[in-house]
Amino acid sequence: MSYPGYPPTGYPPFPGYPPAGQESSFPPPGQYPYPSGFPPMGGGAYPQVPSSGYPGAGGYPAPGGYPAPGVYPGTPQPGGAPSYPAVPPGQGFGVPPGGAGFSGYPQPPSQSYGGGPTQVPLPGGFPGGQMPSQYPGQAPYPSQISTESFPSYPVFSPVSLDYSSEPAAMTQGTQGTIRPAANFDAMRDAEILRKAMKGFGTDEQAIVDVVANRSNDQRQKIKAAFKTMYGKDLIKDLKSELSGNMEELILALFMPSTYYDAWSLRNAMKGAGTQERVLIEILCTRTNQEIREIVRCYQSEFGRDLEKDIRSDTSGHFERLLVSMCQGNRDENQSVNHQMAQDDAQRLYQAGEGRLGTDESCFNMILATRSFPQLKATMEAYSRMANRDLLSSVGREFSGYVESGLKAILQCALSRPAFFAERLYYSMKGAGTDDSTLVRIVVTRSEIDLVQIKQMFTQMYQKTLGTVIASDTSGDYRKLLLAIVGQ
Repeated sequence: MSYPGYPPTGYPPFPGYPPAGQESSFPPPGQYPYPSGFPPMGGGAYPQVPSSGYPGAGGYPAPGGYPAPGVYPGTPQPGGAPSYPAVPPGQGFGVPPGGAGFSGYPQPPSQSYGGGPTQVPLPGGFPGGQMPSQYPGQAPYPSQISTESFPSYPVFSPVSLDYSSEPAAMTQGTQGTIRPAANFDAMRDAEILRKAMKGFGTDEQAIVDVVANRSNDQRQKIKAAFKTMYGKDLIKDLKSELSGNMEELILALFMPSTYYDAWSLRNAMKGAGTQERVLIEILCTRTNQEIREIVRCYQSEFGRDLEKDIRSDTSGHFERLLVSMCQGNRDENQSVNHQMAQDDAQRLYQAGEGRLGTDESCFNMILATRSFPQLKATMEAYSRMANRDLLSSVGREFSGYVESGLKAILQCALSRPAFFAERLYYSMKGAGTDDSTLVRIVVTRSEIDLVQIKQMFTQMYQKTLGTVIASDTSGDYRKLLLAIVGQ
């Protein structure tokens, strides 16, 4: 099936874009250098992420800084099916209103968007044998955006990705908060934005109303229509009218999704220092098709090989894990082989807890190649066999960014929406806000699974995502974020 709002014509090859005959709407190929106006590497307009702890000023958790063993929701409990730790029975944690969910992560209310959850037999006695759906989609990300000059982005739309070739379960059971607008008229929207920026002052509310209610594909068409109608670049006009976090959010929304991921990876590795958390967040959570499109876009737009850049900016077992991820070769068969799960659990135990030292290559091989449903079954088998959950063992056997990367994969196997809900929570926890992370996740998941992320957030932290965003942000930036989230 095709992803809603995207024509099923397939993603165009990057070289030679745009399509013949559309030169008047699309800029000529080869004129999209790396955005020079984007954050100066190693000292951008936004504060660097602290390297340790969950900083009060809003940073990523430190390597290995996820909640302590036994706290992360969905972790299988030793000796049996997992339960929500430290929650008295009957409190409703892990079981949404209206029915039982599979153990571990709190589950969204039973609903189907384009298909029901995949049914496979599971170990551990899950009610109804229900597997969590997988969470696909296009996932974009900006990191830090400067307030200097801003270039035009390549317009990859209106042709976009065709998801019809993905496993059915990868496109079922999730829903974004942004859907393509009905009766969409790119020229009308371009005119509204032009009027909002014309003359003295800016009508930010008009901009919010348009941007927050159009899909990414529709925003690309608005950019093309704006240039055709007025001979001006919409992004440059918006940039001249906006500033700060509002500018960062608007620019993120107008980036084509695949380009957004590719740009974020390039930005994370360019200049002094490397933003390892961005590399983990993108490469460890994407589908095979998304990763392959990112790799091609990275080469086409920046003239660089992603794998080579990863090798030059990282090292050791973390480098090997990311190189494995950027191959885009994970098994995506949604069926579960229970014998393989038992065998993998035994191999992981013998590579870690069951020996002196750690066989890192064994962990890398299994976590980089097995499908997410298969990894979930392996985690269940491991908890029964080793009397310890696999996330806890990874924390004991690894440290630094390789630990964070391996945990990210396991957490996505448990529930991708819950993984992002946790990232959002820690971006706003404490005295400050990590706005780049907040913007990146809200924008990139807005058309994929933000509905489920919101539900997970409420069940994990007993407060709504909108409430936390409203208390940590202000002004038009707050209005636009809440409009995207659907508050």
